Amino acid sequence: MIFSFGSTPNNNYVKYVDPFIGSGGHGHVFVGANVPFGGVQVGPTNFNKGWDWSSSYHHSDSIVKGFCHLNVSGTGMSDLGELTVMPVNGPLKINAGTQENHMKGYSSLYRKEKEHASPGYYSVFLERYNIKVELTASKRVGLHRYTYPKSTDSKIIIDLGEGSADRPTETFLRKINDTLFEGYRFSTGWAKDQREFFSAVTSKPVKNFLLYDRGRKIKDDKKKGKYVKGFLEFETKEGEEVFFKMGVSTVSMKNALENLIHEIPHWDFEKVHKNAISEWNRELAKIKIKTKDIKKKKIFYTAMYHTMIAPNLYHDVNGEYRGTDKKVYTDTTFTNYTLFSLWDTYRAAHPLYTITHPERVSDMINSMLKIFDHQGKLPVWHLRGNETNTMPGYSAIPVVVDAVLKGFNIDKKEAFNAVKKSATGYFEPGVKELMNLGYIPSDLMVESVASSMEYAIGDWGIAQLAKEMNNKDDYHYFLDRSKAYKTYFDEETKFMRGKLSNGEWRTPFDPVSAQHRINDYCEGNAWQYLWLVPQDPEGLITLLGGDEKYIEKLDTLFSMSSDLEEGSSMDITGLIGQYAHGNEPSHHTTYMYAYAGAQHKIPKNVRYILSELYNDQPDGLSGNEDCGQMSAWYIFSSLGFYPVNPSNGAYVFGSPIFDEVLIELQGGKNFKIITENNSEKNIYIESVTLNGENYNNSYITHKDITNGGELKFIMSDTPNKAFGKDYKNRPKSIVY
Repeated sequence: MIFSFGSTPNNNYVKYVDPFIGSGGHGHVFVGANVPFGGVQVGPTNFNKGWDWSSSYHHSDSIVKGFCHLNVSGTGMSDLGELTVMPVNGPLKINAGTQENHMKGYSSLYRKEKEHASPGYYSVFLERYNIKVELTASKRVGLHRYTYPKSTDSKIIIDLGEGSADRPTETFLRKINDTLFEGYRFSTGWAKDQREFFSAVTSKPVKNFLLYDRGRKIKDDKKKGKYVKGFLEFETKEGEEVFFKMGVSTVSMKNALENLIHEIPHWDFEKVHKNAISEWNRELAKIKIKTKDIKKKKIFYTAMYHTMIAPNLYHDVNGEYRGTDKKVYTDTTFTNYTLFSLWDTYRAAHPLYTITHPERVSDMINSMLKIFDHQGKLPVWHLRGNETNTMPGYSAIPVVVDAVLKGFNIDKKEAFNAVKKSATGYFEPGVKELMNLGYIPSDLMVESVASSMEYAIGDWGIAQLAKEMNNKDDYHYFLDRSKAYKTYFDEETKFMRGKLSNGEWRTPFDPVSAQHRINDYCEGNAWQYLWLVPQDPEGLITLLGGDEKYIEKLDTLFSMSSDLEEGSSMDITGLIGQYAHGNEPSHHTTYMYAYAGAQHKIPKNVRYILSELYNDQPDGLSGNEDCGQMSAWYIFSSLGFYPVNPSNGAYVFGSPIFDEVLIELQGGKNFKIITENNSEKNIYIESVTLNGENYNNSYITHKDITNGGELKFIMSDTPNKAFGKDYKNRPKSIVY
């Protein structure tokens, strides 16, 4: 359901956002209350029943064990789901219970018709307790409103033992007075050494405060242990509202209280909610679309919303934050961020931010450079002060390079030092062998082909940055490394294959085989990884025998059987032939036709994906949202273009679906996109004009967009095979 209020009709974009889209199926999105890129994500948490509960919640569920303050969104790994709070009444239950027997603990059933969510707001009715729960948030603080029935034994539980899929290593809770409580939760899981501090305040004085560690009652007002939980007891009248707010910090309880006092010094729930709506509307308004299709509007603005759940704000109001080295740093010169799902987001989400959130880009990059200072390499998958080292590649590199080459306020020398050292320091698996042998032997490690191909994308970016700095030696060195993918190309099978230490191909070979974390690819197969050369499509065209054979191979990818063998990676979803839209390595592949002069072959697949693999229901995503990447693909593609090469400042044309689009740019400028003759049948680009002049290229540059102006597509129901066919009009590897 969509629930919203508090905005003028002309600027009410939140009414088109449905946070439940992607909360079913394998979308794994966060459902709850937050503000754009906020430091807390306040929402319900179910019992973790596996992969589809990675974000602490799944739409199919009906049992809630509490409301937590930190969450991931769309990831394929479980963590966070912590700092859990639960309002209850009745006999004391000291544990949450279990999925099989929730009545044994304090968990409650809930019904979908009594659950609501919109940007900055979440509510649900706890059937067991007749309590209405409402949540909203500021940047670092969660605010709860509980409407209780009449009861002499109402309670608020703070359970520091509960989390999504991690385990606590040390927890602490103490009562300061009858309305103020503080503590911390240290844990290990995907994030190996996570430290979260909090300060919590209730609007109603607590009559009794009970402490437990596991099942043992503590006769004190404070306790340090592994599974500490507190019970805040009081009486309530029928319909009485009790408020609870929690400030969060990675540094200290003192900072958590300071965050709380600074951001929400009152109990005005509606004010905090309206402020959240205002922040969301301001960000959502950066792209205004014109269409008669309300369903498309819902999908589009929900996609925008999903791209702004992460990265997360990661410093306190006084500028302090905890680094990857666990030291506390103070820096008020920039906004620090965490939760970088870079293997996913480098492809389209971060390029999107350079258009829609340019005011944040430098801070995001400088956050990565600070992480480099603390751990000696750029982040791979950074989660609240922890390097998880998840997924192959050094995927921060294309993001850093792209931002520098687009002219953002980043120290070039510092950036180049970070990308070069991250690529040559033997930090990532197989880099030593890649540097010494020119490839990564497949008998040395799994996912060798995927790793090397991801490294090559980053190496291309380093080469371009070296060129920008007139560093010829590094330019040639990294440009050569960016072509290492050719080492894996087998002329006989025409695929990228694993190569053994002795130089022979790994056998047997089946290009459709996609054994999870066993084969030479990451969450994919040889058909999908053949195209992972966005930095050098021209080189791939040559390997495959020229334009015609390259196009023929692409055609086969999209038209062949989608059957997969038993044991294939569960991430391979959203299949068109062997193209897998549910997993990020395929995201650019639809647009690869343009490099061989066949832009007219892009629209059919793009339109199918936009209409069939995204919808406005809970299962509206064909794969994990992955911190905004799945939605970034939709945003770009629905506008009519996509960043195939994430670091070269070019966007390849596809098939726009909206009649008009207005993108707000910095400096008061706008970029307008008009699509004439737009319909479900008219999917092909007949011609293009840019600022009133004929435009024959099958791509547009970042500079063209950010300079402001008007792009007009004239659409047709017949493919224009001449559009973008000439070599001079095709996208190229080097555009800057």
